[in-house]
Amino acid sequence: MPRRGSTQEKILLLLLGGLTLGLSRSPRGYLKILGAIHEEWKEIDRRYLISSIRTLYKSKLIHQKDNKDGTTTFILSSEGKRAALTYNLDKMVVKRHKWDKKWRIVIFDIPEKKKKIREMFRYQLKRLGFIELQRSVFVISFECRNEIEYIVEFYNIRKFVRFIEASHIDNELDLKHRFSLV
Repeated sequence: MPRRGSTQEKILLLLLGGLTLGLSRSPRGYLKILGAIHEEWKEIDRRYLISSIRTLYKSKLIHQKDNKDGTTTFILSSEGKRAALTYNLDKMVVKRHKWDKKWRIVIFDIPEKKKKIREMFRYQLKRLGFIELQRSVFVISFECRNEIEYIVEFYNIRKFVRFIEASHIDNELDLKHRFSLV
């Protein structure tokens, strides 16, 4: 897939944000998404907007729907959703707050036939700052449930992954040093 410019990536993410907005169940989540969409929209350079939309349309990442009232609606295609999610995944970070004395443990048993996905999942965990306890067990000291949920959904591996919060691990002192908590 050709490399997209930042304006095109923002448009894809804004369209994905609209989809997320439609799926949001809580008013707080709704307002948070709306605020993020508004901030991103303000930063799009209007000069590049039309050409970026045209390029996304030609790339089949978005579809155009002409409405009866004369307006036009742009809709993410399946490929566009995947591209937006991939972009979002590449930018994801786990925020480092004051430690709440809880360990977040991700365990997984992804089948051999999904080896590439398993390796990508492992890579994403390491990229986010997780430490490998065993080949399929990773730990981090910061809240990251939403990030893990997102990655699990992206790779469609929900039935193979478990997320655990623990207040104690037997090698805690070593982990505290490795996460610079002491």
